[in-house]
Amino acid sequence: MKHIKAYLAILLIAASAVNLAGCAKPAIAIKAADLMENKSAGNVIGRAADELFTANMADFSIELFRKSVSGNENSLISPLSVMLALAMTANGANGETLAQMIELLGGGIPLDELNEYLYSYATGLPSSEKSKIHIANSIWFRDEGIEVLDVFLQKNADYFGASAYSSAFDRQAVTDINNWVNSKTDGMIDTILSDIRFDMMMYLINAVAFEADWQSQYYDHNVRSGVFTNISGVRQNVSYMGSRESLYLDDGIAAGFIKPYVSGYSFAALLPNENVPVNEYIDSLTGVGFMKILNNAQNISVDAFLPKFEYDYSIKMNDTLIALGITDAFDSGKADFSKIETTLSDGLFIDEVLHKTHITVDELGTKAGAVTLVAMPSGAARPPDEVKTVRLDRPFIYAIIDDATNLPVFIGALQTV
Repeated sequence: MKHIKAYLAILLIAASAVNLAGCAKPAIAIKAADLMENKSAGNVIGRAADELFTANMADFSIELFRKSVSGNENSLISPLSVMLALAMTANGANGETLAQMIELLGGGIPLDELNEYLYSYATGLPSSEKSKIHIANSIWFRDEGIEVLDVFLQKNADYFGASAYSSAFDRQAVTDINNWVNSKTDGMIDTILSDIRFDMMMYLINAVAFEADWQSQYYDHNVRSGVFTNISGVRQNVSYMGSRESLYLDDGIAAGFIKPYVSGYSFAALLPNENVPVNEYIDSLTGVGFMKILNNAQNISVDAFLPKFEYDYSIKMNDTLIALGITDAFDSGKADFSKIETTLSDGLFIDEVLHKTHITVDELGTKAGAVTLVAMPSGAARPPDEVKTVRLDRPFIYAIIDDATNLPVFIGALQTV
């Protein structure tokens, strides 16, 4: 195994407040030079995500979620954020390292085509005053000791709107990067770095901010106190928001509902049957199965009871991504990121992938955020009068989905309040 002297890190930040555009220099006092604007994204021909791309995104989302759920904890990930950050990284990969990343991220779709699919999908996500989603990307690298290839920076500018900053990677850089993160996540994630190691060479940061109002908001008379029985069997007092919804979900093992936001997005919840542990249900999920549940939503009235909740979640994703097939990227002796730079005596490799999220669900709507840090050292209709009832009073799965594709922008499991 090679001796490692330098580090590359990739951070994905997704928060609740998606338009993918060139990231202008953050409105904070920074010393980093803004090296690469999105000069030619307008020349990139986007294409609508076809069935292969959508199916692969669904598989990636559910597999990542399944392997991210930990014990009795609440969980939440943003598959979109993880996908975009890893895709940015893949544009610097080569050989078997690239092949493994593309197999996971694109199901074998060539990298250039995957870039276009992601560009088209991300720029096509709806965003309005009361249903906002915004994506920002940036690349930060040490101003000495590494010479980053222009083609790598330009490709990430073209497809992901990533601005590039050269920095001394000192204490000021820690402040600058944290300020960028805080700004791009609308204050939901205020800190991602506490320091920068002497051998760190690069950070790639993706920020996704989501915030949406309910199409039908809850008022005081819709909110009642009740009991939620958590994963450990403990009864907890919570505030339930009640509403009459019109889309019912049922796969025989779990039942749920879809509640729309103002435009373009919806909240989907699935409550496993009482004899089915939530983690057992999660283990049974597949991308195809999840999409089938959503696509087969029935036009049945649902008396839906959703608890108010708010929490943070964090997970180290190394083992998850390795289990999903990205092995060489984590191996200093095998990783090939020669399309990022060619000057380091020992090549870059992924050392650590951290993912942090936040979500708030209340009477007005939803705010959700996520941060992923990848550190790389150098080296069917029913009678209208039928009414179902779904009371989410024990652990359940939920997702914030894009209405056009039903793909989850965020997906999580609430096991305790």
